[in-house]
Amino acid sequence: MTVLESILISLFGLAIVFAVLIALSLFITLQSKIIGAVRLNKKEASQGKSEQVAPVEKKDAAVSAGELKLLDVDDKTAATIMAIVSHESKIPLSELQFKSIKALN
Repeated sequence: MTVLESILISLFGLAIVFAVLIALSLFITLQSKIIGAVRLNKKEASQGKSEQVAPVEKKDAAVSAGELKLLDVDDKTAATIMAIVSHESKIPLSELQFKSIKALN
């Protein structure tokens, strides 16, 4: 094998690698455009459906959930405990109902 043949084989190999990379790039671009079009169609369909849904009444945030019994706990500690429970459970404080808070000795 001569030096010229080796160079030609190397160039042919590089050409094949770059051709495959270009083909993969085109394939990925085509796929992303198809997926984007499908998502756009789904979004338009869901917007059409959401327009037909009746509006839901929002609950008043000032509604009391009842009476809270504090047993050996001051108001500041009780408020802290309720805030921690709301944060850890990821439930808004307005949706939680506390019946009593008792200090453990």
